[in-house]
Amino acid sequence: MSSTNLVDVYRGRRIESSHCGHIAVVNSTGELLYSAGDPYRVTYARSSVKPIQAIPVVETGAADYYELSAPDLSLCCASHSGEAQHTDRVQSILKRAGMNDEALQCGTHIPHAQDTYKSLLAQGKDLTPLYNNCSGKHSGMLITAKFMDETVEDYYLPDHPVQQRILQTISEVTDYPLEKIEIGTDGCGVPVHALPLERLAYGFARMADSKTLGEKRASAVNRITEAMMDYPEMVGGTGRFCTDFMKESNGRLFGKAGAEGVYLIGDKETGIGIAIKMEDGNGRAVYPAALETLRQAGLMGEDQINRLMHHYRPVLKNARQESIGELVPAFTLRKVHAHYCK
Repeated sequence: MSSTNLVDVYRGRRIESSHCGHIAVVNSTGELLYSAGDPYRVTYARSSVKPIQAIPVVETGAADYYELSAPDLSLCCASHSGEAQHTDRVQSILKRAGMNDEALQCGTHIPHAQDTYKSLLAQGKDLTPLYNNCSGKHSGMLITAKFMDETVEDYYLPDHPVQQRILQTISEVTDYPLEKIEIGTDGCGVPVHALPLERLAYGFARMADSKTLGEKRASAVNRITEAMMDYPEMVGGTGRFCTDFMKESNGRLFGKAGAEGVYLIGDKETGIGIAIKMEDGNGRAVYPAALETLRQAGLMGEDQINRLMHHYRPVLKNARQESIGELVPAFTLRKVHAHYCK
């Protein structure tokens, strides 16, 4: 099944471009409720599965041993902006395990927070892996390896026990055979996992309706998702969609972005999971698509959407900072099964 047009890009009153993609909306019993495009498209989840990757941090006992707070756990799920609130916390987590940021193997890039970058330049300081948006996830991996008495210098490699535990956990949460999960290399150097969108949505549906995962895992999952919703500024940062979206959801919805236009959402009230992939990989279109999916599925009210209008219909500006267009959702979900409510 081919992709479908999800978001139109207007310059003035004319559609200049369109972003096509795929959507799967699944409940915690595994029913596909709504779709657009190909809900079974095999997709690298990228950073959208960080909440699942964080489960072993809790289940191994590393989180308790190193006294990770709720904001710490939220940061383990983050693609953060590199603000001081993020980098200071990463350093604190590593310090508790007797490590520093030199142990991070996530590489470097310019932080999303421009103020941080400008400050580094003004002070003549070098970028370090600390400012990588994945340093929170990597700190969680590092302390898990340390707690389990495993090597720490190669924690990022596919055959390391840290990555094997994550692979097993993703397989179990999504109920997808481990041997069918395709493995690539993510932007931060760790393995990245490709599964059908419908399975990724199911994984987040089960995290939302955590009793489907068994008592022990449910406890870990609830701890992680509640941390994300209680401290969403750790997941993204100032002005970021993940942060603004979870603040507006009032403890009901948790969501996580992934590179190349991926987004996953779980709804604690209905046990519904959503997975979205933009076919062209352009992240600017995934947020309008996510909010429109929630609106059409009846999972977010118009008042909430209106308060997130700058993400729902983002305004395009030119170099003079003049408003010259906007992004507009352009799809209708296909109903596959009757809407499910617990």
